[in-house]
Amino acid sequence: MTAPDQQALLAHAEHSIAVGSKSFAAAARLFDGQTRRSAVLLYAWCRHCDDVIDGQQAGHDAVVLAPDQARARLVALQQQTEAACAGEPARDPAFAALREVVRRHAIPRSEPFDLLEGFAQDVAGHRYHQLDDVMVYCYHVAGVVGLMMARVMGVRDPGVLDRACDLGLAMQLTNIARDIVEDARVGRCYLPEVWLDELGVPGDALADPRHRRAVAIMGQRLVAAAEPYYASAQAGLSALPWRSAWAVATAAAVYRRIGLKLQQAGSHAWDGRLSTSKAEKLGAIVSGLWRSLTRHLHQYPPRAAQLWRRPLARAAADAASPPVAHTETRTRHSPPAL
Repeated sequence: MTAPDQQALLAHAEHSIAVGSKSFAAAARLFDGQTRRSAVLLYAWCRHCDDVIDGQQAGHDAVVLAPDQARARLVALQQQTEAACAGEPARDPAFAALREVVRRHAIPRSEPFDLLEGFAQDVAGHRYHQLDDVMVYCYHVAGVVGLMMARVMGVRDPGVLDRACDLGLAMQLTNIARDIVEDARVGRCYLPEVWLDELGVPGDALADPRHRRAVAIMGQRLVAAAEPYYASAQAGLSALPWRSAWAVATAAAVYRRIGLKLQQAGSHAWDGRLSTSKAEKLGAIVSGLWRSLTRHLHQYPPRAAQLWRRPLARAAADAASPPVAHTETRTRHSPPAL
């Protein structure tokens, strides 16, 4: 790419994250320049795919697409992703962004396609019988994003990648809890069917105010389920350069705060869309900085065996790959692979 092309691509990605997620935008500012570039490029591709499948703009105002239309959109995303992973030039900036990130950071082809598999579940109207089934979905739409973001930061150690995946899982559980009613309005339900049966709530009636107390119970269960994954993710901070650790710790604190606010709000959590204030984001930035600077002082236990783990085949492939040194110098100054 020429310098103007590179600048235009970055401008597109910066706009995408600015309008798509104020929380991630705030955290991404804390990366060093090169890591930030790759992180926002990867975000732009993820945001684009999500918007295409949900018929929305920048994560807002999702609509119900006709099944044939949704399937056609998914196939187009798969084809464009395949081309980007193969290094083919792309006119669409979202796929040009993916192409750059895949080449620069050796992102395995399986990981972008694992994300698309989550969208395929949405297109198919998939239902989730128990919490472990929900965790599989969380992996596909968020855990694998944690893996790719960790690779952008230079991580290759499979144990650290597990912790990065844990953060994605925790954030998605928080997302699902916050968006139960909003998702229900467009025909989506990510709650375990065993919970719905237990509380006597039809999956297609979650937006009905009469069921708000039961919705609150299930939302709080999801927030509680996210907590051990947030805790597990903290152990990965010591493997990151300090600015990357700062950004990750900040993002985790912002999202975790949303879940805690949901618990406090009870049945009123869905009266509006829960978010964090500027003051709360500033507090997360400060606490994230402290966690970053003290990340080598903490002793963390091994990852709890009862936690859901990303697909073993993926973890085994990571364990077989050669290690990469995790140094601030390498992360900041590695030459562009374009």
